[in-house]
Amino acid sequence: MSTTTSLTRTTGLARFNLVLMARNRTTLIYGFAMPLIPLLLLFAMPDTTPEAGVGALTITLVMALIFPGYYNLLSMFVTRRDELVLKRLRTGEIRDGELLTSMALPGAAITLGVMVLAVPIAAVAGFDLPRNPLLLLAATLVACVTFAALAVWTASWTRTAESAQLTSGPVMIIALAGSFTAGLPEAVTRWTDLLPGAAISDLMMVAWFGRDPDGLDRVGWLQGFVEAGPALGLLVVWAVVALVMAMRALRWEPRA
Repeated sequence: MSTTTSLTRTTGLARFNLVLMARNRTTLIYGFAMPLIPLLLLFAMPDTTPEAGVGALTITLVMALIFPGYYNLLSMFVTRRDELVLKRLRTGEIRDGELLTSMALPGAAITLGVMVLAVPIAAVAGFDLPRNPLLLLAATLVACVTFAALAVWTASWTRTAESAQLTSGPVMIIALAGSFTAGLPEAVTRWTDLLPGAAISDLMMVAWFGRDPDGLDRVGWLQGFVEAGPALGLLVVWAVVALVMAMRALRWEPRA
């Protein structure tokens, strides 16, 4: 099997999945519109400092990761598994990795699209353009992999698409908890700093505003990668753990 053939099958299925998402108005609303809502907070900020903008931008990315990146994939996987669609697809030429990737790509594409839209919206609100777009892209891609893997893992113990509204709760809480750390006791932040939301917040401060994770000192383009190292490393660890859990728990057919 050539790489070109594999890529063609994967992108073809991904386009099909994206078209199905676009035809579902509810999916479009919670998948594309909801992540953009936090950006409205930028226009309500009293100033345009990094401290004022990093929260709204972090929540924007986290919401994009949760809804199109995580929940949509979870619901899609469970529905197609229970309808035996995945079982039928696996009897053909498509391989497991291609099938999983094609299902995750639409959510990742929407997440990237949300971040692209965030740039002009933030600029209109008076905030700076991203100082390190490459770092921001890397962080977004790693986060997309993390939440896609968490979606497949959650699907392994989700019986129906309806029950996904409940089973998705723990991952959503974990994602959001690390994003809201202001004012929390040090004993609590010691643990929330280990969550992906906290890593995303630190990466947003460095990549978008060109500051160290604490928002105190300006950092150059190359130095930004050094400052972002711990947060990016934490996000990579989450991605690896999520992938391992997903692969071990992966189920292609419904329980008997």
